[in-house]
Amino acid sequence: MQRLTPIVHRTPLLTSQTTNNFVGKHVYFKMENQQKTGAFKFRGATFKLMQLTKEQLKRGVITASAGNHAQGVAYAAAKLGTKATIYMAEKTPLAKVNATRNYGAQVVLTGETFQEAYEASLKKQMQTGSVYIHPFDDYDVMAGQGTIAMEMLRQEDRMDTILVPVGGGGLISGIAIAAKYVNRNIKIIGVQASGAAAIYDSFHSDRIQNLKSVDTIAEGIAVKKPGKRTLPLIKKYVDDLVTVSDEEIAAAIVYMLERNKTLMEGAGAATLAALFAHNNQIKSRHCGLIVSGGNMDIGAMANIQQLANRLHHPVLVNS
Repeated sequence: MQRLTPIVHRTPLLTSQTTNNFVGKHVYFKMENQQKTGAFKFRGATFKLMQLTKEQLKRGVITASAGNHAQGVAYAAAKLGTKATIYMAEKTPLAKVNATRNYGAQVVLTGETFQEAYEASLKKQMQTGSVYIHPFDDYDVMAGQGTIAMEMLRQEDRMDTILVPVGGGGLISGIAIAAKYVNRNIKIIGVQASGAAAIYDSFHSDRIQNLKSVDTIAEGIAVKKPGKRTLPLIKKYVDDLVTVSDEEIAAAIVYMLERNKTLMEGAGAATLAALFAHNNQIKSRHCGLIVSGGNMDIGAMANIQQLANRLHHPVLVNS
């Protein structure tokens, strides 16, 4: 935690009286959309790179990413003086590609899908001996993400529940372990998009559930299979997992824009969507929500508004 302090932002913990009144709870938004590179991923990437030897840093680092992890690794590499090579699918939005290049990384566009880019990056890693920085299935990356929980509980020590968006599970694994180290009674609830619910399905059954495809506006948590390292930690430390629809996520994005003048990407809005959708089941007086990122393609806003309009949301209707 101390080693990361000079490099990462200590992001604000915001409250909203409108939200508190609507759900009947004290709600605290951890604004990782205001983190460097616009998402929490910078924490895990930086912590991972800090564990590398000088010799490893000399060889450079490599990864594959659809966006936020790419920018986190690129910026962390620039800060720690190593070369980053990042594989992205050919269809990755140009804004994300350019942002990653602007942080100093070499971007390789290859393949139709993230999976193809990922496999190409693994091949390249074998050839070059660069250190692979996995987006979530790495204990150092998880530990870096866990610093969010330590900050939150310093900013508000009455918190009894934290809602966390879940894709591959790196963020929630780090947060659950860190939060329960500070307060073992704190409840950790994960949130997945219903169109990408591999960890939700695995958590609520006895078998690992892998998906053939995923379909959600929350591309930051659109992961087909649970991490080998993250799933056992989630089963051990996380109290519950819930899902939300794309309409619910879209309504949460619109709500935060209208009421709090804050832009959340789909993954970042999942926790607020879950609080609205599952409020009666979430027994909490002081509830923390991780707003994991804000790197949204503004061109998607028309679609977001349409999806939100399908949901007759009481808060949105009154706005």
